Amino acid sequence: MAHPRSLNRPLCCAVLTVSDTRTPDTDQSGALIQARLAEVGHQITDYRIVADEPALIRDLVVQWGQRRDLDAVIVNGGTGIAPRDTTYDALEALLEKTLPGFGELFRQLSFQEIGSRAMASRAVAGVYQDKLLFSLPGSSKAVKLAMDALIVPELPHLVSLLRG
Repeated sequence: MAHPRSLNRPLCCAVLTVSDTRTPDTDQSGALIQARLAEVGHQITDYRIVADEPALIRDLVVQWGQRRDLDAVIVNGGTGIAPRDTTYDALEALLEKTLPGFGELFRQLSFQEIGSRAMASRAVAGVYQDKLLFSLPGSSKAVKLAMDALIVPELPHLVSLLRG
């Protein structure tokens, strides 16, 4: 259900998959994010896959931060604690404001599905350069959960708050 103050327009979103192995043909999570956004009328203005290298992740998000047409950036992959999981580290330092509730709610919902393994997720959200930034695990099941339960229902409202 839309919030009373929610924007009533399609939002412009960019999608980034962080992976050392995925390609556009095998990126199910990136495709799922794009499909969920498109289903509710939002536009995908950019989509990329980059290796799990902090400089590559950070540079692309900084580049997207300069775009006036973007409302939100949704990143998937690299949020765990394995040595190659560097997305959280690359993005957390960029966030000007954090949305702690996003990570808390995501882990709570994940706990209901996968149990205590949910604590290993470093899913995070916040604001960077007047854009919402969400960072999700790369698992398609986790992406579906975050998109359906948290991001798609709240995105217009959060953008309206950000735009004042």
